[in-house]
Amino acid sequence: MNKIENNQILKLGAIVFDGFELLDLFGPLEMFGVLKDKIKITLVSEKDKVITSSQGPKILADTTFVEAADFDILLIPGGLGTRKEVNNQNMINFIERSSQKASYVATVCTGSALLAKTGLLNELNATTNKKAFDWVVKQNPCVNWILEARWVEDGNFFTSSGVSAGMDMALGLIEKIYSKDTSNKVAQLTEYIWNSDKNNDPFTKNIISSKKKIS
Repeated sequence: MNKIENNQILKLGAIVFDGFELLDLFGPLEMFGVLKDKIKITLVSEKDKVITSSQGPKILADTTFVEAADFDILLIPGGLGTRKEVNNQNMINFIERSSQKASYVATVCTGSALLAKTGLLNELNATTNKKAFDWVVKQNPCVNWILEARWVEDGNFFTSSGVSAGMDMALGLIEKIYSKDTSNKVAQLTEYIWNSDKNNDPFTKNIISSKKKIS
């Protein structure tokens, strides 16, 4: 794991793949991107090709798994594409290698399923999108999956609930690396109302209620 030095410009690598969720990726990157004098963002894909999001818009990554340098922060978004990528051993191997070298690893939504596949989350606390919760748990039952959480921090791993929760988590990680004041300034600049309480997950109750009605 890389050690972060004072005044160091951090290298953030964000993994992209066909079927990624737009807000999972660009929500957190908006927050980190405000700190462009402190953080350099790179998009990484398995192959040098156009990547299509779940919503349709396409992007082109900056580098590939083979060419990518080490990162201080690794960001793994979710999306429908994770259903395919959990079986992509090249993807899982890259996440495992990069995570072991990074100072922090952050997942959004079902991106935690990809990280869980590496085994690095075994016996650790983590969360994910509540509507995909059962599917993610099946990918690795050895993880201590927490249903009610906006995001979860365990060591250098940050995992968030669904979609918009990634922005709250990103601000939480910024607080961890820099300060609460820095996170508040980023939230102000982006005109975002930050849910700074990682245990305050207002959406879990609806999911639990729905499951009770079904049963």
